[in-house]
Order: sequence, then structure tokens, then C-alpha cells
Amino acid sequence: MTGDATVLTAKKATARVTISDMARALGLTKSTVSRALNGYPDISEATQMRVKRMAEQLNYHPLSHAQAIKTGRTRSLGLVLQLSDHDAQRPFLAEFLAGLSEGASTEDYTLTVASADDHAHLIATFRNLLRDGKADGFILPRAVQNDPRARMLQDAGVPFVLFGRQEEQSACSWYDVRGEDAMHEAVLHLSQLGHRRIGFINGGHAYSYATLREAGFLSGLAHAGLTEDRDLMMSDAVTQEAGCAAAHVLLARNNPPTAIICAIDRAALGVYAAAAERGLAIGKDLSIIAYDGIQEGANVSPPLSTFAVDTRAAGVRLAQLLIRQIQGEAPDTLRETVPATFLDRGSTGPAIT
Repeated sequence: MTGDATVLTAKKATARVTISDMARALGLTKSTVSRALNGYPDISEATQMRVKRMAEQLNYHPLSHAQAIKTGRTRSLGLVLQLSDHDAQRPFLAEFLAGLSEGASTEDYTLTVASADDHAHLIATFRNLLRDGKADGFILPRAVQNDPRARMLQDAGVPFVLFGRQEEQSACSWYDVRGEDAMHEAVLHLSQLGHRRIGFINGGHAYSYATLREAGFLSGLAHAGLTEDRDLMMSDAVTQEAGCAAAHVLLARNNPPTAIICAIDRAALGVYAAAAERGLAIGKDLSIIAYDGIQEGANVSPPLSTFAVDTRAAGVRLAQLLIRQIQGEAPDTLRETVPATFLDRGSTGPAIT
């Protein structure tokens, strides 16, 4: 340890270590130390590591308001929740928030969370947060078609990362789980069990995932050599009640499906209800596969076979990607997709011939 660092180690017990103290101890300029602490790409990784080790050693913490004035950054990530979403209060949200907080805190960022009751309030909330400088960038959960949040933030020049994808790909960063691959795999799994008439209940078409999952279902049919039948396809089922209603329509067909794939678990729980009302045994008379991995699916009898999403890991990664964009990386270089995990449980079985 240098002499200056030894003095500073004693100083930190009685007074706050400043960036000037850090610069003297390291033999660097204040500007270099500041840029190293904030991860600027023009500072070498070796220098950044050296500065950060010294900061830990001396327990250096920048004054947040002073840092914001000098850099224009608050070191906070923003998230606006729309409470009118069909599953806004669901347990997965706690895991998602925990992941975001974890990803933010590893880089000494905080998480600013706000809520909105409806779409109009949602946009107003974003504008208020931008006006007040509450966040350096935003995570946008559940991407929608022609996402107005993304357009607004692009126009304002504010970094953001989508949890989902957009057809318009310019200046967008995203992290997503490949739901289309899950739907494709679901068809193949059921076809291998002998199912030839497979129904599909999609989620809300306002969401980007719906188009992708329908495409995955159709590609699965083609791969399995099965005929596409639009009479066996329903959409806009985002609640258990809607899933139940859609299942009743499919099961009332002259030649009903022997298996149904649902784009979301909540709709699949509705299929369970419809099957019970018709005296059908899940896994025997009717097979079901869904997507999400919510806890309720594990609690039904038989447990729901589903493609599970690690929402905590998603939160961590979204925060990391957003911070990298804030620090100067190009949005279109920050795009990642990962597979869902198939939980093969009790809701599928061989087709009855």
C-alpha cells in the first residue's frame, strides 16, 4: 500500500474519502478516476479494476447528487408497471423485481419503480420520471406491437431495454425467452405421443410474444407433417376465464383436438376447467402443454406440463444490458435470447385412437 493510501485508510474512519483523495493515492487525474468508476469505455479495463479496488479498500462512495450533476446520471434504472395488465400482481413479479435489483446493485445502481393504472397514465408516468431525472434508462417489460413506450424513449434519446422483441429493430436492445421455439417443441412432443389434431390457444395479439408463438406453433405442425387447421386455433386468451371459453369452442368442434397448446399457463388453467365440465381427464382424454411456469400450474391435478421462464435471471440480465447501454454500448449490439425449460409433468399422454 502506498503512503497516501495508508493515510487515507486512517482518514476513512473519521471523514469521507473524496475523489481527489483517490486520485492522489493512485497517481491519476480526478477525471480518469471518475471515468473509471463510471465504466467509460475510453478507460482501460486494467485501470478501471485498479480504481475500483482502491475504492473498495478505502470504502469510497460518491455523493449521488454531486455525481448526477457532473455526469448527468443518477445511477438509477427505471421500471414502470402497468397495474391493469392481466397478471400485474402475480408472484412472478417479485422474482422479476428481485432480479432487477440484483443486477442493478452489482454495478452500484439503484432501481426506481413506479406504477400506472392504464395506458394514458403509463405514458404520463414515463414523462414525469424523465422530466424529474429519476432514471438513466428504463426496462420495458412485456413488449407490445409498435410499442409506444419504446417510441417515446427513442425520441427522447433515453436508453431502454425490452423484455421481449420488436419487429422494428433499429435502436432497440432486448432480452427475451424464445417462446416460438417452445411452441414448436410442444407440437413435436405431442406428435410423438400420437396426437394429430392439436389445438392452439394464443395470448393477446397486442403483445409481441403472440405473433412469435403462433409462428412457432405453425412451424411445429409443418415439421411434424401435420395439417394446419385454423378451426383449431384461438387467440386473445390472457385469463383463466378466457382460456376456459376458448377450450369449450375447440372441444365442441365436430372433430375436436386431442391435445391443446396454450401460449400462457393462465389460459391452460382455464382448459382444465373446461375439460372438467365435459368429463374429460387431463393427460388421458386431453393433453395440455403451456408456457410460463407459474406456481399454480404445479398445484393442479395432474400438474401442468409447461415451458418455464426464469424471471429472476431475466431481471438480472435486463439490468446488466441496460447499464451497458447507459455506459455507451450501441443498443443493437445488446440483444439476447434464451430458451425456456420444459417441465414434462402429468398433463400429457398418448393420443386415444
